[in-house]
Amino acid sequence: MLDHPSVNDFLKDGFGLRQQLSNFLQIDISTIEQRLPQSTAALAALHPGAFSGKAGELELEVESFYETGVGDGHLYELAAWHLDSSAYIADTLRLQALIAKGQHLDFGGGIGSHALAAAQLPQVDQVWMVDLNGRNRDFVCERAKALGLSHKLRCLRDLNATELPNKFDSIVCLDVLEHLTDPAEQLRIFAQRLQPKAGAALFNWYFFKGFNGEYPFHFDAPELTKQFFEVLQELYLEQFHPYLITTRIYGLR
Repeated sequence: MLDHPSVNDFLKDGFGLRQQLSNFLQIDISTIEQRLPQSTAALAALHPGAFSGKAGELELEVESFYETGVGDGHLYELAAWHLDSSAYIADTLRLQALIAKGQHLDFGGGIGSHALAAAQLPQVDQVWMVDLNGRNRDFVCERAKALGLSHKLRCLRDLNATELPNKFDSIVCLDVLEHLTDPAEQLRIFAQRLQPKAGAALFNWYFFKGFNGEYPFHFDAPELTKQFFEVLQELYLEQFHPYLITTRIYGLR
C-alpha cells in the first residue's frame, strides 16, 4: 500500500511542528531546539512520582497533574518524542490509515500528530481529539488551523462532552493507558463507545517505570496490569497487521 501523503508530510517535518511550536509559545526555534533534548527529564522532575494520594484521591491527583501541573512541559516532551521517533510514529500513522474512518476518536491525543493525520484521510468524516491538558488542546487547534483542517478536527477535554457522538467508528489510544489509574476501566468505556461490528481500535501500552525510574508517570502495579489484560482478552480480539511495532489493532469480540 502506498503511503498516504500525510505520512510523507509527517516524516519531512512533523507537519511543521517546530515552526508551529515556535509560533504557539512565541519562542524562537533555536531556543526550542535547546529545550527539546532535556524535555523528558524535565517532565519527570515535575512529576510527584509514586503519587501520595490515598484511595479515592489518586485519580484526582493524576488528573490534576496532567491537566495543569505539566504546564508547557508536555508540549516540549511530546514534540521531542515525535521528532526523534518520526520513523516509528510514521508506522503508527500507516497503521491508523488502515482502520480510521467515519467518526474517529483520538483519546489522549497530546500534540495531535495522529489526529491531524487522521483528519487528512478521505474516509474519516470527523476527528474528535480528547485530551485533559488545555494547552495541548489549544496547540492542536492552532496546528489544525494552520493546516486547513479545523473543519474536520474538534478538541475536547473528556469523553463526557455532549458534542461527542455516542459511537465511534475508530479509536486511537496511544501511549496513554499506562498513565491511567484504571486502564481496565478505560478499555470497558472504549468497548461501549466503539461500533460493535465494523469498529476498530489502536492500542499500545508500557506498564513500566523504567529500569532507572525514568518513567515515574507510568503505573506498573501487578494487580493493575493483570486486570487490564483480563479485560482486554474478554472484550477485544486482536487483528493482524504487518508492522513490527508495539501498537495493535483490536475489534470487539
